[in-house]
Amino acid sequence: MSLGKVVNSYVWWTHERGSIHYDVMVTLILAFIFLTPHMWNYGDRPKSDWPANEVRAHVQRDGETVYDVPTAMVRSKAPGNQAFRNAIAPVSGQVTVDRWEAVKDTSGQILGWRVWGHRSR
Repeated sequence: MSLGKVVNSYVWWTHERGSIHYDVMVTLILAFIFLTPHMWNYGDRPKSDWPANEVRAHVQRDGETVYDVPTAMVRSKAPGNQAFRNAIAPVSGQVTVDRWEAVKDTSGQILGWRVWGHRSR
């Protein structure tokens, strides 16, 4: 069998199941599926499930409230108490901010802020 006929038979998948050529084709396909993600960066990333306009609040066991604030709601690159109070106020009313930390993805990009605080009386 000439090289041209072999290539043509691989393209049109004409080999019987269980033959050497069939096994080679299946092996090449599986190698492509499992090896290429490690060799090439396809740029696919999971989409964040954190909407840009949603503040999430949850209460810890000690009674302290933790707010998750997306970066789109805080307009400053170095936010302070007032920026966080303005973002949280529509959700919880007046809040005293105790501390905050950045929530980052695996590449180090800031996705939002985790803010600890309590409601002002």
